[in-house]
Amino acid sequence: MRDFNAVTRRRVLRIAASAAGLALAPGVAGYAAAATGPQRWEGVALGADASITLYHPDPSAGGRALDAAVAELRRLEKVFSLYRADSALSQLNRDGALDAPPPELLRLLAEARRYSEITGGAFDVTVQPLWRLYADHFAAAGADSAGPAAADIGRALALVDYRAVTLDTARIALDRPGMAVTLNGIAQGFVTDRVADMLRGVGLENVLVDLGEMRALGTHPDGRPWNVGIKDPFVPDGLAARVPLANRAIATSGGYGLYFDAAGRHHHLLDPRRGISQNRYASLSVLAPTATRADALSTALFNLDEDAIGEILSRMAEVEAIVIRSDGTAVRV
Repeated sequence: MRDFNAVTRRRVLRIAASAAGLALAPGVAGYAAAATGPQRWEGVALGADASITLYHPDPSAGGRALDAAVAELRRLEKVFSLYRADSALSQLNRDGALDAPPPELLRLLAEARRYSEITGGAFDVTVQPLWRLYADHFAAAGADSAGPAAADIGRALALVDYRAVTLDTARIALDRPGMAVTLNGIAQGFVTDRVADMLRGVGLENVLVDLGEMRALGTHPDGRPWNVGIKDPFVPDGLAARVPLANRAIATSGGYGLYFDAAGRHHHLLDPRRGISQNRYASLSVLAPTATRADALSTALFNLDEDAIGEILSRMAEVEAIVIRSDGTAVRV
């Protein structure tokens, strides 16, 4: 296993975490509760395994804080979920427009556009038609292992353009028929930040939120950072590196999280500019002050070479990347 501090300079879908003392203990149903120990909720959020761990001297107050946090993430699922027919995002994709949109959806789409601009289009939430093309292609019997035909990719790419989404407080509109949005590369980070900020707002200082991306408030109560492990893309259930996390967020993207084909040549992290899967990296993790930033950048930077990654990150404070190349070597950018 690599030590984070020894990595030389230069979601997947889920980051494996290892924080001592997080085992469930008897308490309120669904939670671990103890006066001096952790209180923990575990479940599924936005399609990923999720957990919230906090320390509170009053277990009852801690339980109420967890209840409020879970209620908030469930509310936001109804806004951002791609798989709930009743979500605001699903309505936007189905109808091509959404009147009186939830403020969170408007805010997140505006934030996503900013990362599209920062990365030269390597991040684009309108990539959903391309994703659907690959999913449908490989679901068909006798699918060509090379992937969809170039002409089909070209037609899908004509619908991928973050600039073709009209954002207004009164209405969000997709400007081209057939366009669709996915927020899977940023929504988990946004919800993670919202939950973390809620818990900080009620005075909690020792919190680890893991909704597919992670954000730590403060440190572990014993004063050390939370101990977070980056999943090893080559070893099932293994860790590639350990990362100390305190008042910071981390997100990891890796193609191995979902392959369209049995051979593993085509994965879900499609380059929205070229319409193909890039395979130069096995995984890419980003550490940043917020989970929203870490989530969006880990998705976008996966589609860029190391020089471009370094150039983008050089303009950002307190942001760095840990890259595991396809040959297994690890670099820190």
